[in-house]
Parts: sequence; structure tokens; C-alpha cells
Amino acid sequence: MIYILDNFLPHNLFNALKEIKDFDEIKTPGKSFWISKLPEEFQNFITNKISSIEGKEIKNILCFLREAKENQDTDWRIHNDTIIEGQKPDRAIVLYINSEESNLNGTAFWEHENYGETYIESNAEEFDRMLTQDANDKSKWKLKSVIGYKENRLLSYPCNYFHSKYPNKFIGSRRVLVMFYKINNNGTK
Repeated sequence: MIYILDNFLPHNLFNALKEIKDFDEIKTPGKSFWISKLPEEFQNFITNKISSIEGKEIKNILCFLREAKENQDTDWRIHNDTIIEGQKPDRAIVLYINSEESNLNGTAFWEHENYGETYIESNAEEFDRMLTQDANDKSKWKLKSVIGYKENRLLSYPCNYFHSKYPNKFIGSRRVLVMFYKINNNGTK
């Protein structure tokens, strides 16, 4: 299930996120991301708030700010997030911080020609092939929906859903908070 919550953060915390200007390039095989790490206290606040929303304790696997802008992070990179930091997260969140785009932008959800809307585990070689060869080949995908950007809007979705930023290129800057988490199904919050 996908859910959306507007006005997620109190104004003072949201404004503090908007003030962050320093992003470091993180290089991975075949791609680069521009991210800014968040203070642990801020990550704990987000984790506690999501736990309250989920009604169960959650474990933060990874949380950071991400930036895309002109000539930076311009691939479609349609993917899912089945392994993060060596773990299998249950869900991901995107919190829209700012966007200088006037056209539709946000997070797109896609259907793969062979796998549908979610990835069903097969083998590691096929998964790697799909993420390297199919991720930027739009002929392999059908756009299902776009959750539109709105300042301080939280989007939460299962990590096995195929998704991407939308669009793939930005003239101005697009900043989002991203978090991957596991849900503790043994205890309620």
C-alpha cells in the first residue's frame, strides 16, 4: 500500500531541512548520487514519527537527503530497493523538501514488461541485468502513476515497487529526504 501525508514535519524542522546546502557525491558502480547526511537526533525523530504512523516499531536502515539538478543525477534509473545496506527493507519514504520545477514532478511508479509492478525474486544475475540494462530503457516500462511533489509531503511505499524520480532531468534543484526501514511485526508502538 502507498500512503501520502501532507504537512509531515513541524515548520521549524522542515525549514531546517530546507537550509541544508552541502551535498557530497557518492559514487557507486555505474551511477552517482548527491546526498547529505542527517543528524542522528533528526533521524530518530523521523523514525519515531513513522513508528507512530505504522502503529509498530520500525528500524531505520538508511536515511539521507538527496539532490538532483541540471547535469547531475539525470538517468531514469527505474528500480526497486530490495537490498539496502545489506538488508531487505520493508518500506521507503520520500519527503519532498523543495523543487524549483514548475512542471509535474515527484515520484513515478512503473510496471516492468516481464515483472509487473513489483519484483519477484528470481536470481541475482537477472536482478542485476534488469537494474543495469532495463533501468533506463523506457520501452521496457509502462508508467503507472506519479505522486506529485508538494512541499513537506511524505510518500511511503513498499520497497519492492518499481519507481523513479519524475522526471529524470531537472533544470533547477530537487531535494528529498529518503529513508528505508523495516517494520517490527512482533510489537506495537
